[in-house]
Amino acid sequence: MKVLTVVQARMGSSRLPKKTLMEINGKPILEIIIEFLKLSKLTTKIIVATTVLQEDDKIEELCTKLNIECFRGNANDVLQRYYDCVKLYKGDLVVRITADDPLIDSELVDQVIQTCKETKCDFASTAIVPGYPIGYFIEALTYSTLEWLNSTQKDMLTREHVTHYIKQNLNSFNVQKIIPPTNLFRPNWRLTIDYEEDLFLISKIFEKLYKKKSFIKYISVVELLDNNLELLEINQKYI
Repeated sequence: MKVLTVVQARMGSSRLPKKTLMEINGKPILEIIIEFLKLSKLTTKIIVATTVLQEDDKIEELCTKLNIECFRGNANDVLQRYYDCVKLYKGDLVVRITADDPLIDSELVDQVIQTCKETKCDFASTAIVPGYPIGYFIEALTYSTLEWLNSTQKDMLTREHVTHYIKQNLNSFNVQKIIPPTNLFRPNWRLTIDYEEDLFLISKIFEKLYKKKSFIKYISVVELLDNNLELLEINQKYI
């Protein structure tokens, strides 16, 4: 099974423009995500899927520097972009990652991939039921499922969010829900980056936990924040 881990990235965020290349610990967010994803043992290839817009040339430049494939596709239709990318690179399974989640845990990525391989499901996700914080949403779907979505679904939510139709029609697919152990349930935490406060919080976490040639484990983040609950107040207003 050829597993493509595809990171959707663009510079044109409406809430925090150019956040994809903002720095944490001296590195662009996208570079950190790629660095962590490289530690996935079950990913065949990492691809950054961005748009054909001129403003996203900088994303391609970073990918070239990091020796990572960069696919340039539809700026307004994310589902089309994903489908075109996976078709071009002939993937059997695609893992969908967004470029605003720099705490991505490569072991969790591998858990999602392994679940797909073992169950032969259409779709597996950490975001179907509450459990993981926002910022740890990982989903994987087969090429045939992606192809079906692209050819049949015209609603704007699915075209923008790729898997929206599946989540609204779970009984129509073979779906696997990935949830953490009960003691690690933290569904109300916000660990993604959409606002300046989010960036500040994530930067604080990296100051405490980041080490070169390693990713930051989810359990380490839980332990840190459980013992420093005041940090969660930084972006509390956006929960």
